[in-house]
Amino acid sequence: MPDWNTYKAEAKSRGALALELYAVESTPVGSPEAVKESLPAHLAYQAKLEAAGKLALAGPMSDASGELMQGTGLIIYRAESLEEARQLAEDDPMHAAGARTFSLRRWLVNEGSLQLSVGLSTKAVTLS
Repeated sequence: MPDWNTYKAEAKSRGALALELYAVESTPVGSPEAVKESLPAHLAYQAKLEAAGKLALAGPMSDASGELMQGTGLIIYRAESLEEARQLAEDDPMHAAGARTFSLRRWLVNEGSLQLSVGLSTKAVTLS
């Protein structure tokens, strides 16, 4: 396997975006009550990180069938380093309380597209 930084430099040199983000898979390990109890603090923490520009995306994931709410979440951080991203994840009230555990990985965004529509008079914003 290639070294991460070498691969990132090669991706950038061939014209890829090479935007480094950090992906956290957050998995419930406590009781459903413990998760529910820490939810308000977790959501407030997420809002704080979003306002600070550290939270790119976050939300729940389904089970493998796509039909059931599994309780696993995916969080994408903007951070200066893996260590900073780890600290952001550790400081999440869900993780700090032991209601959830997490795994953390670097994610190199190379391709794809986002579409943003802003209605100037309606003040409607749509991201797809």
